Amino acid sequence: MNEPYYEEVQDFYTSDLKKPTMKELNVWPCTGRSSSSSGVCFSCPRVFLCLSVLCLLGSLLGHPQCLDYGPPFQPPFHLEFCSAYENFGCCDQERDNGIAAKYWDIMDYIDPRGRKQCGTYIKDILCQECSPYAAHLYDAENPRTPLRNLPGLCFDYCSEFHFNCRSAIGLLTSDKHIQECCETNKTRFCNLLHLHDEDYCFPNVLKNTALNRNLGSVVEDRKGCLQLCLTEVANGLRNPVLMVHANDHTHRMFIAEQVGIIWVYLPDGSRLEEPFLDIKSIVLATPWIGDERGFLGMAFHPKYKYNGKFYIYYSYMDKNQVEKIRISELKVLASDANKADPRSERNLLELEEPAANHNGGQLLFGVDGYMYLFTGDGGKAGDPFGKFGNAQNKSTLLGKVLRIDVDGKSPDGKPYRIPPDNPFVSDPKARPEVYAYGVRNMWRCAVDRGDPVMKKGRGRIFCGDVGQNRFEEIDIVVKGGNYGWRAKEGFECYDTKLCHNSSLDDIIPIFAYGRNVGKSVTGGYVYRGCESPNLNGLYIFGDFMNGRLMALQEDEKTNKWKKQDICIGSTRACAFPGMISSYSKFIISFAEDEAGELYFMSTSYPSAYAPHGSLYKFIDPARRAPPGKCKYKPIPVKTKSKRIPFVPRAKTVLELLTEPATTNPPKKSSIPTAAIPTVSLKKAKKTLSTKIKASTVKPAPSGKKRQKIKAEDKLHKLKQEEKVAHISRATPAPPLPKKKSSHLTRTKELLPKKAALGKEKLEKRRKKTR
Repeated sequence: MNEPYYEEVQDFYTSDLKKPTMKELNVWPCTGRSSSSSGVCFSCPRVFLCLSVLCLLGSLLGHPQCLDYGPPFQPPFHLEFCSAYENFGCCDQERDNGIAAKYWDIMDYIDPRGRKQCGTYIKDILCQECSPYAAHLYDAENPRTPLRNLPGLCFDYCSEFHFNCRSAIGLLTSDKHIQECCETNKTRFCNLLHLHDEDYCFPNVLKNTALNRNLGSVVEDRKGCLQLCLTEVANGLRNPVLMVHANDHTHRMFIAEQVGIIWVYLPDGSRLEEPFLDIKSIVLATPWIGDERGFLGMAFHPKYKYNGKFYIYYSYMDKNQVEKIRISELKVLASDANKADPRSERNLLELEEPAANHNGGQLLFGVDGYMYLFTGDGGKAGDPFGKFGNAQNKSTLLGKVLRIDVDGKSPDGKPYRIPPDNPFVSDPKARPEVYAYGVRNMWRCAVDRGDPVMKKGRGRIFCGDVGQNRFEEIDIVVKGGNYGWRAKEGFECYDTKLCHNSSLDDIIPIFAYGRNVGKSVTGGYVYRGCESPNLNGLYIFGDFMNGRLMALQEDEKTNKWKKQDICIGSTRACAFPGMISSYSKFIISFAEDEAGELYFMSTSYPSAYAPHGSLYKFIDPARRAPPGKCKYKPIPVKTKSKRIPFVPRAKTVLELLTEPATTNPPKKSSIPTAAIPTVSLKKAKKTLSTKIKASTVKPAPSGKKRQKIKAEDKLHKLKQEEKVAHISRATPAPPLPKKKSSHLTRTKELLPKKAALGKEKLEKRRKKTR
């Protein structure tokens, strides 16, 4: 029997010829290696023809990576031994000391002349564990494959080492095969350590300027797009509108769905089966795509750890069928730290909404301890309410940034106090709660924690304000500031008459973009976390409509902000375990965990009742913090509810790369997202008719079946029209669906009833024939 894949090949470690077993074939595969050959993959390619896709993977992984499968880092302390890598690499002081100890153990077995001749070689080889390209040198990109015993050495260097120090080979590795075969055979030894891509062999890797020019900096493509990666943290969520932490050192994450349910996620990634709060029976939310009503905001009191208070912002319908916004205070149950007490709700503020859209929804506490509330202008288009619109009218609370003290009460009976330094407390024509005005519909705002060391920027509040039809903008909230709407949109006039009469002191955005970039901004956060130090100071945000991720970098000299796009999913940059290359298109919100790491939430189908939302975490693949620096010990919380372990749905980059190549690969999109599939109804009907014509086995459908097909076709058409409907916070949401069932619904209800009647008649006929 012919065995084309089991030809005689030279064994890696001996000069014998033999037929390898399957177990041996798996010892040194090309899987997941950027540079590896180990002698076999290239000398006899037919043996590994089935792994050709995996061998190709190797050529794609040319980026810094350590033996623990993570990005390199800057050691926190001076490295005494492998000092060549003390600025950037894969060793901390502990590992450096371990390598030094191994070196001196080897030196004990070498005479003084050998130490002088071989000491530098041995040190350099041992210190390759500290190289920022250690994973490539040791074939460690794929955690499922074994490491090399020795790093990849360039042939000339390897030859010199073997000629001068071959007796030290047995001291560098305990592998008996290498010791037996290679001390006397230079060619076989150097072939074993040969790397297919010689850019990564030592010492060539030190000389390659293309690899080392921007080592450790955020990777940018040719167009300047920042190459970041993601990990999937949660999925199956129904329009996740926010994720917040309680700042109580438990490091729990509270994720709210638009329908009015808040879930608790624990530090181990699991979710509690019972929700923290469920008020979906009160919250006004519909299944309509893009409906802006629902559960919209949440903030924990700065002293939540001691008083158990938190605040929520949601839409509801009062007894007179009037749509309103309600801001309430609630408390956590004394008997369960993971359950809120819905009976403790205390209303702080209610606002009547004249339209279904522009509901605002952000709640947050500033560094001053006061609560900030962000309301929309009332809805519709162009803020048509009153002579100047709600946003410019300081006597109304719509289209504003409000600031209140939730720990006090007003003399007039309000369940909150007005901070004495609010900018309009002495203006009789203004509501004292107003802190800033002239905003349209700020969607997602965040407080800057400030630089971890210098604290620069601490307390700034960044907001994304959704535009009308020309510009989306990012603002920094200033006390008493007028942000221009409806006189201005972005940097330009919207209402010409109002614009010409407006104040020259209006606050202009720090950044605005037009419809060629996006159509509905989602405000983000300034990164102040620990794990990705390169990102410190970047304001990261996105666009709801087109799924675009962007970053703003402040120029400290000019105080201007420069925009850069963020590209997710580069195969070259994100080929680390656990990292994914795609995300759902519609970016709903951004979030920050208790440690300061940055996340965002998005969905592939923006309906409040569709469980297609996910939470993603940003990762910088170019550089990480030193191991151990970002570790924290969460305060344990007793859980009475069952824990549901996290099961990822998105495939990692490594999983995608190791999948068999398809004959018809999907077309690449400019934005790597899992977008909503939209199918042309005409195309769908054509495909259906083609399938029917091609079928020669099945008979033509009966009258009942035809009726069923028509009903299903109608339902499909409605679904497709719903999918391609215009989705934007800039347009009003459709009205609530009527309770009266449609003709299509009635048809669907009647079909199973008719089928049941048919079965009964058939059964009667059978009885008669018996």
